[in-house]
Amino acid sequence: MTDRQLLSSLSKFGLPMFELSAEPNLSETLAQVVQSRETRFWETFPVLLANAAENYQFELKRVERRLENKKHKDRFHRLMLLSGAMFSLYHLSFSWWIKFKKDLTENDKDLLKTWKNDLNHNRPLKFNGADLDPERLKRLFDLYFEKKAQKTRFQKEKYEEFSLEYSLSQIFSPKQKELFKKKLEGLPFTKTEQEYYSRKVKKKVVALANSELHSLSKKLLGV
Repeated sequence: MTDRQLLSSLSKFGLPMFELSAEPNLSETLAQVVQSRETRFWETFPVLLANAAENYQFELKRVERRLENKKHKDRFHRLMLLSGAMFSLYHLSFSWWIKFKKDLTENDKDLLKTWKNDLNHNRPLKFNGADLDPERLKRLFDLYFEKKAQKTRFQKEKYEEFSLEYSLSQIFSPKQKELFKKKLEGLPFTKTEQEYYSRKVKKKVVALANSELHSLSKKLLGV
């Protein structure tokens, strides 16, 4: 098996960090959005920025270095302000944004306030001679929050799954844990498994189901 085949196998068996496809360069992607002439790409900028900031991948200077001229740098600054208006609307805060706001001019602050007001009242946002759709901007952000919530739920479920596995391992031997799960899933036992379950596992299950024991355990742990 070649290294490439091994990496492919690893990615298919639940290890996405070994995927062969290259990770897109975040700063380059943001710079390309800035340099684009498509308003629909500009409307994605606040979500891209929120995602990047959440993963600690955003650096202002890295994006600026990729911009070709003053026109693009000015547009980048305005897209940052647009993102700030969205962050304010959704009560988001990032350390780099707090730092960025300190250097804003009075005109910048007025524009921020105007755009937030436009978003609140679903009025088109005047941006570089174009109108940005407030509903589409908010819809994209809602999708971002929905995806974030799904990720949080998944992480919580995985934590609970690992926590349960750990707790079961503290009480049952590997074979006992296997029979415990088989019983839960309603799978048939062999005669030997049934005898072992009744003799060893069931006694522990009965003890775990005792509410008084559960209460005493929590008291000992100070929970």
